[in-house]
Amino acid sequence: MKKIFTLSICAMLISAFSAQLKAQEITKKSGYTLSFESNFAELDPQLKKRLIKTFFEVYPKLAKEYNPSTIKEVKFFVDTAYKGVAATADGKVTFSSLWMVKHPEDIDVVTHEVMHIVQDYGRSVGPGWLTEGIADYARYKFGVDNAGAKWSLPALKPEHSYKNSYRITAAFFAWMEKNVKPGTIKAVDASLRDHTYTKEIWTKLTGKDLDALWADYVKNSQV
Repeated sequence: MKKIFTLSICAMLISAFSAQLKAQEITKKSGYTLSFESNFAELDPQLKKRLIKTFFEVYPKLAKEYNPSTIKEVKFFVDTAYKGVAATADGKVTFSSLWMVKHPEDIDVVTHEVMHIVQDYGRSVGPGWLTEGIADYARYKFGVDNAGAKWSLPALKPEHSYKNSYRITAAFFAWMEKNVKPGTIKAVDASLRDHTYTKEIWTKLTGKDLDALWADYVKNSQV
């Protein structure tokens, strides 16, 4: 009986391991490798294809623009236990299965998250709002279907600040690239990666500090 029980346990473990292997899909293209895994049995196959397609469409562009030395192997994991939207660490993007079910059109969550991989700031010397603002700026610039997700940069409101992060900061950066000095955000991103960033870099690049730039933005925020 004990032997049979042990064999049953082994069979269950092998079966579970096999299922996990079947859930993993590895795709290689243009020098990049994406490993896709999911513990969500009801994941729409078409959504999975779109997530993979978006990675191979945007990641090489982000790498070329910001960090050609970024890692070449990335992992995606759709997780039923994760309760946020998505999170990135150590070259792995974890997506909430619940979010993807409710918002299957939000395909450019991929663009934002893999930009974090490209950023590769390590122990960042910059503020968190800047990291997230750059990632959303990258989504604005390189996203494949922001319109389909009804995602856009917000109009300026009196209560806004450049420190609000995400789309609010990204809108400020888009304005800056168009109206102040193109290439500013790329230079700031590089300084964060090589840990030379200080707040003085804005004055060095544009001739004005962040507060002065924001004041100009408030006067005319058209992008």
